[in-house]
Amino acid sequence: MTNTKTPIVLTIAGSDSGGGAGIQADLKTFAALGVYGTSAITAVTAQNTLGVTAVAEIPITVISEQINAVANDIGIDAVKTGMLSSAVIVKCVAEAIDRYEISTAIVDPVMISATGARLLDKDAVETVKRLLIPRAMAVTPNIPEAEELTGFKIRSVDDMIQAGEELIVLGASAAVIKGGHLEDGTDEVTDILVDMNGVSRFNMPRIDSQNNHGTGCTFASAIAANLALDMGLASAVREAQRFVWNAIATAPDIGRGNGPLNHMYLQNRP
Repeated sequence: MTNTKTPIVLTIAGSDSGGGAGIQADLKTFAALGVYGTSAITAVTAQNTLGVTAVAEIPITVISEQINAVANDIGIDAVKTGMLSSAVIVKCVAEAIDRYEISTAIVDPVMISATGARLLDKDAVETVKRLLIPRAMAVTPNIPEAEELTGFKIRSVDDMIQAGEELIVLGASAAVIKGGHLEDGTDEVTDILVDMNGVSRFNMPRIDSQNNHGTGCTFASAIAANLALDMGLASAVREAQRFVWNAIATAPDIGRGNGPLNHMYLQNRP
């Protein structure tokens, strides 16, 4: 931990001009959960609730210097990675994790946006598997991302568990497979944690809502924040799931597509 009373969490991710996902969702989550958020922006996207219309990567030297600036002054207690876009950015982030000996790294392998835009080059997937997953305290893919990382279809909770085990074989200390995309006919969403302690299942009622933009970013950021606050991993995942559920349940109807969550619902309580 750094010499400060407030834990420091760094998000390394893309910027979402609509404010619902990416860096913006991460920083809102950090603020809501009581940690100090810092950021290294990897790409700027032009997007809203309807989709992504443009993407521009930040120069690799600027990404690296953002991380250095935070680490060399403010410090880093935990890192959450999101949209990394290309293999060279993935390599830059992996090197920074090693350089600053960051042991608490939550890797959200962002590949495709909720509206279908590709956010990670196809040739970068292998680099994520080779360089980033082995440095992850936990990797947090949704089902389509887990399928791309493991190479097999996920149609059941048992398949989710197998995917988590495969990600541990790739080097992750733990894997959290998010079950929101699983079409199993139930009225619950099941997230699976696979780690050295075995398998943990976390269930919440499914919410029928189009206000789900940025759920993956928010979930991974909440895990990172909870770990920085000295929670154990299972508790961090459970509390992150509850945070996302409440943020969806109280979400405002913003935009004409997949709307953002209410990250500040805790502060808005009477």
